[in-house]
Order: sequence, then C-alpha cells, then structure tokens
Amino acid sequence: MSAKRKAGGNGNGPNKRRPKKKESDYEDEVSEESEEEAQTSSSQVEVLIPHDNMDPPSKLPDDLLATMDKTPGHMLISGMVTWDLTGKRDRKNVVKVRPNLYSFHRFTDEKYRFAVSGCAAAHTILINMDRRALAFGRNPSGQLGLSDTKLCEKPTIIPTLEKLNIVQAAVGRHHSLFLTDTGTVFACGDNKSGQCGVGNTTPVITVPTLINYRGPPIVRIGCGAEFSVILDIKGNLHTFGLPEYGQLGHNTDAKYFVNANKLSFHFETSPKKVAIDSKKRVYSWGFGGFGRLGHAEPKDEMVPRLIKFFDVHGRGARSVYCGATFSLVVNELGVLFLFGQNKKTGEANMYPKPVQDLSGWNITDIGCANTSIVISADDTLIGWGASPTYGELGIGEFQKSSTVPKEVPKMDNMKIPQVTMGYSHTIILINTDHDGTKVKYEKMPQYAIDD
Repeated sequence: MSAKRKAGGNGNGPNKRRPKKKESDYEDEVSEESEEEAQTSSSQVEVLIPHDNMDPPSKLPDDLLATMDKTPGHMLISGMVTWDLTGKRDRKNVVKVRPNLYSFHRFTDEKYRFAVSGCAAAHTILINMDRRALAFGRNPSGQLGLSDTKLCEKPTIIPTLEKLNIVQAAVGRHHSLFLTDTGTVFACGDNKSGQCGVGNTTPVITVPTLINYRGPPIVRIGCGAEFSVILDIKGNLHTFGLPEYGQLGHNTDAKYFVNANKLSFHFETSPKKVAIDSKKRVYSWGFGGFGRLGHAEPKDEMVPRLIKFFDVHGRGARSVYCGATFSLVVNELGVLFLFGQNKKTGEANMYPKPVQDLSGWNITDIGCANTSIVISADDTLIGWGASPTYGELGIGEFQKSSTVPKEVPKMDNMKIPQVTMGYSHTIILINTDHDGTKVKYEKMPQYAIDD
C-alpha cells in the first residue's frame, strides 16, 4: 500500500503529459502548492450522500474503542521545525527559519493520547486527553483543518471537531483524516486527486468535512501521500484518491488521455471497496519501485498481492510500517524485517530481510520518515538513517546520521509508548507516569516558539 511520487507531481495537474518515470526521477521533496496554484482536475460525476438525512451514528462498542487507545504521554520533538522549508532546496517564500533540533526537546506541557505524522508530511495531528484534535505544521492546502492555509507552529485545537470525540487521525502529504468514536470520518486538505473522499475534486478543503460514505462504521484510517484508506467494522477495506500506480488496489492505474497531449486519471473521489480475504495474511500493492512491496521484484501491483514470505506459520506479521521507499514488518516472534530502500545509495532489499542489529529487541513502536527510522524498544529509542538528515534521529549535533541502528543518547530507561515521524521531524510521546521517565523529561530542553 505504498506510493512514492515525484516531488511536485500533483502540481503538474492532470492536464499535462507525464513522462515515463525512472527511479532517478523520484526526488526527496515535499511538493508545495498554494491555494491559488490549485487546479480543478476532473469532470467526474459523483453521487453525494445527503448527510443531513442520515440517522445520528451510534457510539462504537467500548471494548473496540479500548483497542484503539495507546498509552498517552508528554510530547518530545526533534528534527526540522521550519515547516515551510521541509523537503525544499531553497528558502524562497520562507519567512522565518528556525534552527533544526538535533536532540529531543519538550514541546508544550500538555499530555496527549495520540500523535501522528507521515513520511511525506510536514504537519502533525495530536489528540489530547479530552479527545480533541490539534494540529500544527505546514498548511498550504488546509490540511490542519483550521479554516485557512496559514502555517501554524503551535498545536492548535481544530474548532470544527471540538465537539466530537476523536479517536484516530491519519496524515498524507497535504491532507488529513479524523476518526470519531462513532466510526465516522472527516477529511481536510489537498483534494485535487479526491484523497479527501468527499465525492469531488474540490482542490482545497480547509475545514474537516464528512467523507462521502455510508456503510458500516469505520474503525481504522490511513493515508498515503495522495490517497486514503479506511477499514470498516466488518473488515472491509475502502480506498480513494490517486490511482496512479495501483495503490488503490482497484486493478487499474486509471490513466486516460483527454487528447493527444493531455493525460489524466479517473480519480476515486469516494471510498471504494477493495477485495481482501479475512485471513491474517500480509498484502501489499501500489508502486513497486525499490522492492518496497516485498515481492522480490520492482513491479507495480494493481490489486492486493500476498507477500509469500510472511505466509508461513510462526512468521506472520504483527505490525507493518511504511516509509517513502521502504517497508518494515515486525513478525509474530518480534523480528524486524525491512524491504525496499531506506537510503539514497546502495542496493535495495527486493524481499523482506531481517534487521540483524535489532535482533532480540522488544519493539514497542516505529516511526518512518523519508529515509529515516526511529524505533522505541526496551525502554530506549533507536535512530537509523543515512545522510542527509535534519535532526529527526535525535542523536545529537555531532553525529547527525547513522547508517546502522544506533541508541539515542539520553533516551535510555525511558518509557516511550508512541513514535511517529514526518518527512524530516520526529514526535514521540513518553510516559511520565513512570518516575524515571518523568525525571529525565523535566531535565530536557524546551522548544519554545517566540510569537
């Protein structure tokens, strides 16, 4: 379910011919488009669900909601915090440049239930103890849900969602999804490819809006760079957004020529069901470059394909994490496998290979950035990423990168239940109910934003 596109690819719009892609074409940039640059891109006709006529949704079962909860904690941040500079080669239109954080800093004194960013993203969504959603970071397409497209440097409550109980969030390059305790989903941000699932391709959605879906309650949500995935309570998977490499799993890349000079896509602007079996097996599909799908070949997959390596008793997957050009799987025995490429040079792993340096570690959570990885394991933090890095590993200013997993200084003997990464920043939540963790937390430097 991985899709890595050329930087700024969405900015080309659907009405320009796209040359055949080569692996060298995929630059490590987060595309930046303003509201003025956004273009409408499809004349598709959609049937919109009249939400006003729907019965009020019921709250999801308490035992199910309990499975969604993770251990809450106080937030630490490292990496690039000049959000408008993330993934860009120059400082054009960047008003204020802030120093990168090469070690972890305290950021706000609030406790949070949940934190999420994404490997193509320069923004973060938080859920506080009252189940209110907060957002900060880059905001050119309204992905923060704050009713404008202004950058926001501090976690700010999203007004439209303030009366709802948010239990999960997911982040794409320039869009965000929010899941409530009634199994309904709201979306905001870039929607030129239909990735917000609201039934059209309105380019910018600045206020969280109900997706165009009526079916069983949703219990899980996820985002790729320009597409989205939701899972309903009956186990059905639905996808919407950009179909360019088959990442929607609908057996097509949905390309068509408007005329001899114009290539476009039939964007999926509303959730559409994907057929997957009910057995606990691992499937992958979408852009297969660098072997990131784990099928021992770099071919794009238009429908979910079983990863045979994990279809063996005792070797099934416990959890899956996706970076920009690589994937990680922790199997039932706790062994970490990597496939794809998590650095700019060298060979790619065309099929799952165990990460020997992590053998024997009890992995709690993993965050994946553009090329970096941060892992919470055995009450410590492990950083891993080849140069260039921007402080997201948190290992200090004197050694900013590491081609092998390395324990992060000053983070040993700390309870770290949650890890998430953006393109070049890391957010971790630490459990300050643990005395030793609290003592270390209070001694850490503070990242303060001068207004």
